[in-house]
Amino acid sequence: MNDTIPTPAGDVAATDSDQVLSKNLTTLQKNGKTYHILGTAHISQSSVDDVKKVVAALKPDTVCVELCETRYRALTDESQWEKLNIGQVIRDGKALFLLASLAFSSFQRRMGDQVGVKPGSELLEGIKQAEEHGAELVLADRDIQITLKRTWANLGFWKKMKLLGLLLESMLGDETITDDDLERLKEKDQLTDAMEAFAREMPEVKEPLIDERDRFLMSKIEEAPGQTIVAVVGAGHVNGMTKWLGKEVDRQSISKIPPPAKWLKVAQWVIPMLVIMLFGYGIANNQGRDWADMLYAWILPNSVMCALFTLLAGARPLSILSAFLAAPITSLNPSLAAGMVVGLVEAWQRKPTVKDCEQIPDDIRSFSGFFRNQFTRCLIVFTMANFGSMIGTWVGLSWMFALVGGAST
Repeated sequence: MNDTIPTPAGDVAATDSDQVLSKNLTTLQKNGKTYHILGTAHISQSSVDDVKKVVAALKPDTVCVELCETRYRALTDESQWEKLNIGQVIRDGKALFLLASLAFSSFQRRMGDQVGVKPGSELLEGIKQAEEHGAELVLADRDIQITLKRTWANLGFWKKMKLLGLLLESMLGDETITDDDLERLKEKDQLTDAMEAFAREMPEVKEPLIDERDRFLMSKIEEAPGQTIVAVVGAGHVNGMTKWLGKEVDRQSISKIPPPAKWLKVAQWVIPMLVIMLFGYGIANNQGRDWADMLYAWILPNSVMCALFTLLAGARPLSILSAFLAAPITSLNPSLAAGMVVGLVEAWQRKPTVKDCEQIPDDIRSFSGFFRNQFTRCLIVFTMANFGSMIGTWVGLSWMFALVGGAST
């Protein structure tokens, strides 16, 4: 077997013209195949130009792009938003994932607006160039839903809250970025430092979001047909990908959605069992008086906190009422979240239209746009109702334990 030989851009063809194709081009050779990995920024016009220039000059057999089928459709099918059904999204438990994805897209779009480039333009250019030059197109990335679910499953409760906070901060922030900033981000030394800092800050996120995808991308690119392959990927992946050329990668194992831990399934019933036990204690302890106090302690915080957070989300009055009524009940049922009930009630009232779905890409450019759009407003109401119900549950349990402790002294 031939050794893996990393070479500077252009060394394979040994011409001066290849050496100046792009400073962001890394060329690798193995088993008679040549892999040209082009590191890009997703909102950079110079990256778009690099893709066009590199593919035209190298005339590869295959062009690989950092896309999965889902993201490919999102970039190429402008009618995809028309197919969204808010009720189905909520019932399938995908509301939070969709909201997180839209929040990240919002950040990218705002950055893209500042430099006049649509996010993912360099990937679209890769698709276009493959078609123009008769090259095979390979979608080399892991499915985005798998990546998001593996990332979420890798986080503990507080890290999940931290990640949601970072997404919220990205929506509210007014950070500006220039073309020079983008070019610096594509420099390998800058990216290596940034990735190492990210790994220290949130290693649980880095593994499924970056490291696993480095392996997946390189493995798919190695399997691409032809002798000359150009791969268009985010510059942050290049350094990690090159380490995996020629190594065995079990794509199936890193494409599985981890099942909930067994202890978590059991833990879901801990709160209902505790509440029932505390109610039982109240009945046995004092002819129903402690029972009535604990019923009040359970219902009041659950109802008030869920209704309050639903109100803060800008929900309709009927949704706020449904939050007040549903929270104490749904908190006792692990299979039914308060947000599901409230979100469906809100969706029934707002009735998001096809036009609302079509406007999502534009509306998510701003925080106010998230609230203005009827579809994304329902997602926000769903999330806030769940968050309020969660807080109310813990307040209610603490109150009930305090009553039991007071009664036993």
